[in-house]
Amino acid sequence: MADAESRFTALAESLRASLQAGEDFSLWYSAEESEFVRFNRAQVRQAGHVIQATGRLRLIRNDRSAEIAITLSGDLDSDRQHLAEGLVQLRLVICQLPPDPYLQVERSAWHRRAVDDANLPDCTSVLAEIDKAANGLDLVGIYAAGPLYRGFANSFGALGWHAAHCFNFDWSLFHANHQAVKADYAGARWDAADFASRFSNARQQLEHLGKPVRHLQPGDYRAYLAPAALDEVLGMLSWTGFSARALANKESPLQRLQDGSASFSPLLNLDEQVAGALAPAFGPEGAPRCDVALVRDGKLAGQLVYPRSAREYGLEANCADANEATQSLVMGPGTLPVDKVLEQLDHGLYIGNLWYLNWSDLPAARMTGMTRFATFWVEDGQIQAPVDTMRFDDSLFSLLGDQLEALTQERQLRLSSSTYGERQTWSALLPGALLGNLKLTL
Repeated sequence: MADAESRFTALAESLRASLQAGEDFSLWYSAEESEFVRFNRAQVRQAGHVIQATGRLRLIRNDRSAEIAITLSGDLDSDRQHLAEGLVQLRLVICQLPPDPYLQVERSAWHRRAVDDANLPDCTSVLAEIDKAANGLDLVGIYAAGPLYRGFANSFGALGWHAAHCFNFDWSLFHANHQAVKADYAGARWDAADFASRFSNARQQLEHLGKPVRHLQPGDYRAYLAPAALDEVLGMLSWTGFSARALANKESPLQRLQDGSASFSPLLNLDEQVAGALAPAFGPEGAPRCDVALVRDGKLAGQLVYPRSAREYGLEANCADANEATQSLVMGPGTLPVDKVLEQLDHGLYIGNLWYLNWSDLPAARMTGMTRFATFWVEDGQIQAPVDTMRFDDSLFSLLGDQLEALTQERQLRLSSSTYGERQTWSALLPGALLGNLKLTL
């Protein structure tokens, strides 16, 4: 999508010139140029190249607003025409809407521009590395890579442009007994040594799957959550946990953290970190995003505030996402070296992945879910056997509170592998977590 930025700017200028008296607009631009490669039995089964762009046009007039999504072709004249037609449709709709008492419009003429010119490796060289690593293995996975573009402009003079290059290789290795190890490697710069290390670790875990399965009884167990497993836990927490709206409406799992009746471990520090993130420093409503300290030493330090929530609850906006969910979460590191994890765990569960997570008691921050793929029983600091799929049910005030013994020094960048509609820009930088106790229920 050569010169996507100049085309976006031209579209914004054309909309500005088309406004009538009393009208304002905003335009959110989301685009990608992606390579997709699907693998089955370690062979390329499908490869494709996707170029797509969407514009979300919003018309604002007399305390009312209406929005329409328009697929853009990349041809400037054609896209100008489609946006002009969308503007006409919005004018027909907006006059029928009631005034919005909580309409909050960002009127500052901010400018933000971030362009990551990272050179992603040629797809052919990546495929060669994957083929070499997967030789003789049953691998299933998907590789997605390429630039992502986000833009925002409005009639008040705000202008944002964000271009980022990234890749995500998400794969599973299957044993002859049909059990599997799941792994991934994602980032902005492909490092052959890093990929080889990730793949080697998955291969070693695959070998353990051939051992007799250990059947555990429900109960309390020491456990280590690898970054991928911790990502699932924090993904659930981040959806509404730090939302100003959810906290105000008593719908957040962190209500007890807010009122001081519960706390996390002093080891826990969480931030929404905008600088250097895959997500842009602005959002579709035109609100600039800023870094937010969410948890400091186990205590609630901040919340994510959407402009509409800011107006409704008398707060200061700091989050551009209407969902008030984290987009670029960072957890502070600990002191436990990754190569000492099994030794420190001694006896217990090594959990590589979790899935099917849900709240079992939201006010108590109690969460349930299933172990997934490679979960192992460890004795005397050595992996002894794979473990049957088990369900856990425990409170985060326990898991990330008094039962959190250590966090790893090394952290892993987790990028969203979702491609539903388009590739996403969510990310998390997370360590692994050693727990003194995890409650398994069946």
